Amino acid sequence: MSGPALEPADDEPGRGPLTRVHLVRHGEVFNPEKVLYGRLPGFGLSETGHRQAKVTAEFLAGLDVAAVVASPLDRAQQTATPIAAAHGLPVEVDPRLIESRNAFEGKPFEAGPAVLRYPHLWRLLANPFRPSWGEPYTEIAERMLAAAAEWRDAHPGRHVVLVSHQLPVWTARRALEGVHLWHRPDRRQCGLASVTTAVYRGRELVGIEYAEPNGPTANLPGSVGA
Repeated sequence: MSGPALEPADDEPGRGPLTRVHLVRHGEVFNPEKVLYGRLPGFGLSETGHRQAKVTAEFLAGLDVAAVVASPLDRAQQTATPIAAAHGLPVEVDPRLIESRNAFEGKPFEAGPAVLRYPHLWRLLANPFRPSWGEPYTEIAERMLAAAAEWRDAHPGRHVVLVSHQLPVWTARRALEGVHLWHRPDRRQCGLASVTTAVYRGRELVGIEYAEPNGPTANLPGSVGA
């Protein structure tokens, strides 16, 4: 896909202008030990990740972007930097966009078959629908949608870019679509440096768009939910 989809007309009688909130997942992370890094400090983009961020910045460059906002974590900040630079904007920080809490942080695996080798961690897998090993999906959705709504309302009729992480972005999308929040991680449609867009007319959601400016990217080991 070479660029954002064409917008519906903004001048429909009696209706407000369209506002688009772009939820961007960060690019590939330098993670040679292949650990689940979660909210741990010190995990920035790899060389590939920096290239992905630039491609996504080019994808968004022609839009009327009013604000570029990122999670406090390095990888999100680094992904946001070329996007903001393309529009002459600073990178603002919103802690609500941060990665979800996860009890497996720092370990070379996530919830899955490998955890069977660690009986002391089995209790964390008691309820995959919550999930029991990390921040509840409902809490992730609430903070992400609250951030999206606040930035949307601050810039009606324009575009806002929020740079976050795979699980928060995917959870927000599922909440917007009105489907159950629990899911299989390997079926998330949220590639590296991808753009998930919520389209609003006023405060009414009128569409959800998805684009992969860097092409399809697999969930890399240690990066699922990142």
